[in-house]
Amino acid sequence: MKLKNIKTIAKAKGIKTDDLKKPELIRAIQRAEGNFDCFGTSASGNCAQMNCLWREDCLEFSMK
Repeated sequence: MKLKNIKTIAKAKGIKTDDLKKPELIRAIQRAEGNFDCFGTSASGNCAQMNCLWREDCLEFSMK
């Protein structure tokens, strides 16, 4: 997902987007939604959260 779209989601949830990079911003959104703030933390490249909005980006980010 593009950073612009992520910032729109964050702002709708009352999250300040200044100076946050994509992973930090997504984790802030995850926390605001009451979810685990796990974006990009999978060391194995596996994720059991099949319905997560961030799953595709997360797995790509984790593999870097």
